[in-house]
Amino acid sequence: MRRVLFAGTPDFALPSLEALVRHGYEVVGVLTQPDKPQTRKMIMTPPPVKVAAEKYGIPVLQFAKVRKEGVEAIRALEPDVIVTAAYGQIISQEIIDIPRLGVINVHGSLLPAYRGACPIQMAMINGDKETGVTIMRTALKVDSGDIILQRSIPIGDDESLESLFDRLAVLGAYALIEALDKVFDGTAVYT
Repeated sequence: MRRVLFAGTPDFALPSLEALVRHGYEVVGVLTQPDKPQTRKMIMTPPPVKVAAEKYGIPVLQFAKVRKEGVEAIRALEPDVIVTAAYGQIISQEIIDIPRLGVINVHGSLLPAYRGACPIQMAMINGDKETGVTIMRTALKVDSGDIILQRSIPIGDDESLESLFDRLAVLGAYALIEALDKVFDGTAVYT
């Protein structure tokens, strides 16, 4: 079986989680950020990925920072691979070393452009005409791991940030499945 631990938090990560489920990957758990107070009434609100995981009956792990108990919980799930998409924390080497196939990240830019947390916003601010997603192996240095594949899309003249986020999230899900299939069958090329 193809056992995947998925780490993601906001709406951007939802299409990737849903694609894993649809394509028959065994999602053994979801790692996401803790519930946070929202609105003026400070109502505790779960991250979108937690809501989706619960809908699919997938166990959820939430840590403000993954420490020893989190590492042990991840190890106990015995994932073949960990997939991250807008998770919101840097993954430690201890976690990277757990799955036999490593950690694969869905990043919202055509690396090496726009490493870090705001790649989609930066593409819009800089007036780029094209952007895309990168599926890469996670390394300790942020967004510096080997690239498995990239897919690009044009940025429309009247494109909103919200529509670009949505399009890249869906593109990222398709690219993730394409890359992950190659990782599992041993044909992935890392550059």
